[in-house]
Amino acid sequence: MAQRFGGKFSPSDGPTKDPQPAQNSFQTKRPTKAGLRSNLLFFLPVPFIWNAFQGDPITLILGLVGAGLMLLGAWLTRQGLFAQEAYEARTIARRPALPRKVIGAILIGAGIGCGALMSGQGTIIATVLSTIAAFLHLGAFGFDPMADKGTEGIDAFQTDRVAKAIDVAEGHLTAMRDAILRARDRQLETRVDRFANTARQLFRTVEGDPRDLTAARKYLGVYLQGARDATVKFVDLYVQNRDPKIRTDYEALLIDLETNFASRTTALLSDNHTDLNVEIEVLRERLKFEA
Repeated sequence: MAQRFGGKFSPSDGPTKDPQPAQNSFQTKRPTKAGLRSNLLFFLPVPFIWNAFQGDPITLILGLVGAGLMLLGAWLTRQGLFAQEAYEARTIARRPALPRKVIGAILIGAGIGCGALMSGQGTIIATVLSTIAAFLHLGAFGFDPMADKGTEGIDAFQTDRVAKAIDVAEGHLTAMRDAILRARDRQLETRVDRFANTARQLFRTVEGDPRDLTAARKYLGVYLQGARDATVKFVDLYVQNRDPKIRTDYEALLIDLETNFASRTTALLSDNHTDLNVEIEVLRERLKFEA
């Protein structure tokens, strides 16, 4: 979808507050590893499909099967890159349950093998080419994360609860982003991204100390779900008449949400700091007693 460029001196559909997104370590972009290289994988089956219709029925079957395997492998690879990006962005994360990139490499290798058979090569040559293709794929995209991260010394039950809550919260943010795209308003998209960045600071804080989940549960669930529903309703109305009042009200809602989420994050960090000071004081008292 094309977007109109905007800036400080560019015309806009309405007034904007704080047009520049906040810069912080939690700001997220579309995963860079799932860029040009993974997109090119979807074009690899094109010659297979073309040649499949140029030969006998066996060639047709091998060509279509090979193309199907490669398309599925390309999709799994891309999803694996997205999963790895999410894994690397989190302080505490479970390894992906399904090694998508490894399976994608196997499927693409099998597709190359079908292509070799389709061109008249023997089984040995097809197997060698398939193996080489799979290893080249792994060399280009790497393996999936194979171990949990940041879970040492932390109750597995608590981390699972946090992971599930944050997965739901991320789903709400994704739905907000998808909905606001229908408004075709670049400045509103920026505001939603800015709120999402603020919300993700809260996510990372809860991941750092799973005990904070109870205090943040409403923010990760009820409030984000309400923000998602409000965004959907706003877009449904805004695309009809571009009412500036509706736009202003929605921007005010985003500002309120961002302020409240930032305040909750600050409060949780303050509580964690207080807990640490208490533990330090307790240790000091014990050391003095033992001395």
